[in-house]
Amino acid sequence: MNRRDAGSYGSARYAGGHFWPRFEQAGRRHVARTTYQVTDRLHDGRTVQVPATEIVGTVSAWLAELGAHSSLVEDLARALGRADWQTAHAICEYLAIDVAVAA
Repeated sequence: MNRRDAGSYGSARYAGGHFWPRFEQAGRRHVARTTYQVTDRLHDGRTVQVPATEIVGTVSAWLAELGAHSSLVEDLARALGRADWQTAHAICEYLAIDVAVAA
């Protein structure tokens, strides 16, 4: 495919040399949801698999158990949304967690 072929093809969109799946739900388009594996390094490696929308709630709850709060949790979610893994891993060091795309 070349540039002029870019556009929508059924349930997928071709752009930048890649097909991006789309899902229709109640008249809205959604990009396929990524699930992340989040590991709490302070609680014996407690690990959960959550969609991106639940990372802030999960990590914030873990921090609350320790009596802490950090705006870095929201920064982490934004970095993951941009696929900025360098920033995400740096933030994870401060939060004492590990994050990876779940298999």
